[in-house]
Amino acid sequence: MATVLEKIKQAEADGKLLASSVENLEAFVSGGFLPDWASASIVELVDAGEWEELNDRFFQQMKFGTGGMRGRTIGRVSAKSETGTPGHQDSPEHAAVGTNVLNDFNVARAVIGLYRYCAEYLKEEEIYDVPKLVIAHDVRYFSRHFCELAASTWTKLGGLAMIFEGPRSTPALSFAVRDLGATAGVVITASHNPSHDNGFKAYFNDGAQVVSPHAEGIIDEVRSVEWSELPEFLDVDISKVVTLTETADEAYLDVLEDNVLDPDILEEIHPKAVFTPIHGTGGVASVPLLKEFGIEVIDVAEQWVMDSRFPSVKSPNPENSEALSMAVAKAKDVGADLVLATDPDCDRMALAAPDKNGEWTLFTGNMTGSMLAEYRVKTLQEIGILPTEGTEHAALIKTFVTTPLQEEIAKANGLKCINTLTGFKWIGEKLGIYQSELEEKMFEEEGIALDYEQTDLSTRAQLLLEYSTFYVFGGEESYGYLASDRVRDKDANAACLMICELAAYLKKSGLTFQEYLDAIHLKYGYHLESLINIYFEGASGAQAIQNIIASFRNDPPKEIGGIGVKEMIDFGKDDLKDADGKKIPKENFYFFTLENGYKFAARGSGTEPKIKFYCFGKEDVASAEDLPKVQEETKAKLKAMEAAIDAAARQRAVAP
Repeated sequence: MATVLEKIKQAEADGKLLASSVENLEAFVSGGFLPDWASASIVELVDAGEWEELNDRFFQQMKFGTGGMRGRTIGRVSAKSETGTPGHQDSPEHAAVGTNVLNDFNVARAVIGLYRYCAEYLKEEEIYDVPKLVIAHDVRYFSRHFCELAASTWTKLGGLAMIFEGPRSTPALSFAVRDLGATAGVVITASHNPSHDNGFKAYFNDGAQVVSPHAEGIIDEVRSVEWSELPEFLDVDISKVVTLTETADEAYLDVLEDNVLDPDILEEIHPKAVFTPIHGTGGVASVPLLKEFGIEVIDVAEQWVMDSRFPSVKSPNPENSEALSMAVAKAKDVGADLVLATDPDCDRMALAAPDKNGEWTLFTGNMTGSMLAEYRVKTLQEIGILPTEGTEHAALIKTFVTTPLQEEIAKANGLKCINTLTGFKWIGEKLGIYQSELEEKMFEEEGIALDYEQTDLSTRAQLLLEYSTFYVFGGEESYGYLASDRVRDKDANAACLMICELAAYLKKSGLTFQEYLDAIHLKYGYHLESLINIYFEGASGAQAIQNIIASFRNDPPKEIGGIGVKEMIDFGKDDLKDADGKKIPKENFYFFTLENGYKFAARGSGTEPKIKFYCFGKEDVASAEDLPKVQEETKAKLKAMEAAIDAAARQRAVAP
């Protein structure tokens, strides 16, 4: 390998490789832990002069953040030893070699760090048990392999590992962690990312994605794992791994039934739904669940097969209209009431439905979440779980970048609205806090050790309203929704059932989804949102994103498109608290309010190489007759703001 190292150093001298890339390449080439195929991959890429590819793979060590890891598992340029059989790029034999890609080395390293943290946690808590890990995976390249590698590594370290017999949704994992009493959980998924990506998402014993203080502790442990420790873990042995039976699936399906507030409406009205999992895991739980409630489910055959390539779509993201085009066409043919689409790991759901003229509308996550929030609040009031005059002991929870319309719904009904940082982990954390408050107060005041998991919804709600906070509904703009506190992550399986209940209610009432949404806007004001994604790939792209983020703090904009900036909130500097009085963690995230009342937020994506701008417009509506005009005016103002933000961001991407 001496010749390879010489070529690497020469490439650095010639300005073709970054110093950080060289450092990481040398660690891999000289580390003595790489199998032969991996060494051959590096040699091939170096000999071919694929310096840009090598920079992208090695310019940094893949970051294990609070949500785990996510990134490429297949390079833009693949070595022959990675692809395996000639001509089979669609089914590579090995994940790409590199410090900044998801591969066997990064997965094993993450599991070792997670195990060590869990073992120390159990010791500190005086829990005399081995660390238990439950793992789920989606349909992506290497997902099953990474799942078995993780389970094998965990058992070699001395823990108990449990895996499902095949692909499962992310919310099923969230539930299983709590149901099986696991110390931690992992999902191998890149959600709705392109097919070349995969990820490793970590959960703690509460079934939610890890947050402070566990997050920092796990991250420190993962970073401390040396590459030289890996060889003994790279050969997969699942002989001691427990494969979960159908009992685990049945327990999750039983819990999902809690999401139905008015079972009578579904007994009376059976909506006809076209459903597509977009080649992912959605059909495993969603379809049996919907059919159990009498909903007629029609599948999209071309997208039903689990396929790592996601061959029928440009992107397996239900936020993109193109991904739903087959399902909408099918719905028109069969006269369906609605279309439901889920992403590969089935934590996000998209809705499409016809208006009164038969024209189909694809609703955004903000729109769908607002309709569910309004329906569930009103129904909970009607069935007597929520007091009609409102209570500060009930909460609707959303992220800061989710539509303010949901905050209006909460306030108008006397509920508390909690805004969190982006990411469902913060909503999951809140549910854990509310549960702990209830259990502690009941024990202090009543001497009762409550079995929270065995308490039915109605009783649980009453107790939370008395001793803590009852969680009514939560969501985020990126098509994530949750109404049950028994699952601690967004749940597309449950969302499909909830939206079908709403569909039945609307069908009985003679209303379309669009008419229902219009009525909400007439009641609370017209709200419109949009999202700008600006992509910056690779090592140079990462720097461009950092330039933009830094410039907003160091040189905040004074105006956008000729409209003055009234207020800027810097979540990385300002000391902020939520509606519960809990301190909001620092993050490089900015929120701006303009003089005309419109708003936008800026943050780097935690899962993809891009920066995101969330735009919000609101106008009052005097009457139904005025609504079309207000909609057009709001749309025009929002588009002008988008164009100004995009131009400013691209200018700031270049460091001064």
